[in-house]
Amino acid sequence: MIEMIDVWKSFESQKSGRQNVILRGVHGRFRKGDHVGILGRNGSGKSTLMRLLSGVENPTRGSIRREMSISWPIGGGYGLQYQVSGASNARFIARLYGTPLQQTQDFVEEFSELGRYYYEPVHTYSSGMVSRLLMGLSFAVDFDCYLVDEALSTGDARFAAKCQHMLEVRRETAAMILVSHNAMHVRQYCDTAAILRNGMLEFYEDVDEAIAAYSGL
Repeated sequence: MIEMIDVWKSFESQKSGRQNVILRGVHGRFRKGDHVGILGRNGSGKSTLMRLLSGVENPTRGSIRREMSISWPIGGGYGLQYQVSGASNARFIARLYGTPLQQTQDFVEEFSELGRYYYEPVHTYSSGMVSRLLMGLSFAVDFDCYLVDEALSTGDARFAAKCQHMLEVRRETAAMILVSHNAMHVRQYCDTAAILRNGMLEFYEDVDEAIAAYSGL
């Protein structure tokens, strides 16, 4: 289970010096096997919420209790080391999460389809190649809960479909929290939904009810 207890998050504005409040006393509970979509307009704090859930950032106030393994936001470049190769990054992930070293390296190599560049420094990659590596690293570990920031649309249509298929496979045995401004993505992947607005999370048991409420904003 993941539980958010009175979670606040604010940032200091560099221009005015004032506190910009993003989340305002958020409460929420996500259980193993849940597939929850979080709808929110651009700038509503969806990505901030993902970083907090994953542990990349800490709340300003409140707490987050985690009783299952959680991915970083899928496809995100958190912790990516650009001075070493894709293969070295895969080995780092394996050591960090305790997965078999060679198996993890081989999975990322096959999934990312980088060819010989897999053994070259990441700073030599194009943006598309970096995206492929990030997707391979994201799926290399079997997490209890996957965090998805927007739908998976990296790379060309064929590679995007490959990522979406892998997500479908993983969601059969794991929880998933997907944040998006696109209601169709939430309807496709999620069983329940919430709306993030004015720094608060409003939960709905019925996805269509949540989408209807969101469409009326």
